[in-house]
Amino acid sequence: MNLVVEGMTCGHCVRTVTQAIQAVDPHALVDVDLSSGVVKIVGQLAVEQAVEAIQRQGYVIAAALPSEADTPAAPTASSCCGGCHR
Repeated sequence: MNLVVEGMTCGHCVRTVTQAIQAVDPHALVDVDLSSGVVKIVGQLAVEQAVEAIQRQGYVIAAALPSEADTPAAPTASSCCGGCHR
């Protein structure tokens, strides 16, 4: 999942947000991009859990964006689209 988080400005913010997420899901991978304000999270927690964990630290969630894992892949030439009867 990708969250747009307002108010992050420094390395301390990165650590705080990362630790907040990992307190809920210790195995979550968290990547914080300060310039865009996007926090990318790969883990087992629900969007609501991530939002709540970050908000408890005083940050504002501006948006939840779809991540590549949330977007279904388009069929490729080697994969069946489901419309044939092979």
